[in-house]
Amino acid sequence: MQNTVDFIKEKTNNFEPEIGIILGSGLGELADEYCDYVIPYTQIPNFVKSTVQGHKGRLVFADISGKKVLMMQGRNHFYEGHTMQEITYPVKIMKTLGVKTLILTNAAGAVNESFKPADLMIIKDHINFMGTNPLIGANDETMGERFPDMTDVYKKNLINLAKKCANDLNIDIKEGVYWANSGPSYETPAEINMIRKLGGDAVGMSTVPEAIVANYCGLNVLGISCITNAASSDKGSKLSHEEVIEAANNAKTKFKSLILEILKNI
Repeated sequence: MQNTVDFIKEKTNNFEPEIGIILGSGLGELADEYCDYVIPYTQIPNFVKSTVQGHKGRLVFADISGKKVLMMQGRNHFYEGHTMQEITYPVKIMKTLGVKTLILTNAAGAVNESFKPADLMIIKDHINFMGTNPLIGANDETMGERFPDMTDVYKKNLINLAKKCANDLNIDIKEGVYWANSGPSYETPAEINMIRKLGGDAVGMSTVPEAIVANYCGLNVLGISCITNAASSDKGSKLSHEEVIEAANNAKTKFKSLILEILKNI
C-alpha cells in the first residue's frame, strides 16, 4: 500500500483528496470534464486493470467546487476474475490518501416495478448476495476492526443531502435497496421475483464490496444507482450490456448535475 500511495502522491504533486467517487458503467464523463491529474490503472503499482466496456480505468484528480476530489473512472469487478481484496484495494488507498467521504455509483437493473430506465436511485441499504465478503482473511487493525457494524453504511445525512440536491434540480429521485450478485450473467425471471420478494429494488454486480470496505475503514458512504434497464421478468424481455451503456448515456446529464450539486453542498 505504501508503494501505491507514494507513487500516486509523486504523480499528483501530493494532491490531498477529501472526497472519492467511483464512477460506474457509462457514468465516467464527469472525470473527462474535470481532470487536473490522470493516472491509468495500468501504471499504478498493485492496481488491476479494468476490462469492461464503459470503464476507462483511470484515477482522476480534480478540484471541483472547491473540493479536492479523487475519481475512479471505472472499477474492477469480482466477475472479471479479480479477488475481493483486489477490487476493494483502491478504497483502502483512498482512505490512506485522506478521503473522508466516498460516493459510489453504478448501473443497475430495476427490480422495483415503478422504476424505469434512466431513473436515479439513492441507495438506502444493500443486500450482499455475492457469496463472499472482502473482509475475509487477515485483518489490518490500522484500517478497521475485525467485526465492523453494518447498521449505518449509507449515511442518512448524505442521503438527505442528495434528496435535497435532486429536489433543487427538479430531478425525480428514487430511493431503495441495492442487491448485489456476482454476475456476469444477468438474473433469471425466478431470481428477479425472489429479489423483489426479499426486499431488493435494484440489482447489480458491484458497489457492495466497496461499501463494506469503506464502512470498515470509517468512510462516510453515499450510493447512487443509475437504473439502466428493466431487470429480467417473466415477460421475456432481453438484456444486454449495450442497453446498459445506452441508458446510462441517457441519464448522464442529470447524473452529472446531481453529483456536482452534491459536491457543492457537501
